[in-house]
Amino acid sequence: MERFSLERNGSTLILHISEELDHHMAMQVSRTVDTQIEKGNLKTLIFDFTGMTFMDSSGIGMVMGRYRKMNFLGGQTFVSGIGDGVDRIFTMSGLYRIIPKYEERIQGA
Repeated sequence: MERFSLERNGSTLILHISEELDHHMAMQVSRTVDTQIEKGNLKTLIFDFTGMTFMDSSGIGMVMGRYRKMNFLGGQTFVSGIGDGVDRIFTMSGLYRIIPKYEERIQGA
């Protein structure tokens, strides 16, 4: 099973990540998402963490890096599907202060 997948609808890109977001996975996701951002015409990036069970500091770095790229290009970044463990990480790291959270699960854009 793929540990992450992309869904593009117009100028919105939804990144679905399940299971674990560790250093190796964060590098892979970063490259894939950056390729999509560099293609242009992207206004909204949504990280859907439904089903994710683990995220370390490299995951935080991956999210922050994509947020910075989107912000630089005038786009927006959101997160959704946050479970309790990931929610604690986002709260402690301060990510919620800059990246809004959708309470409901994203079903396409």
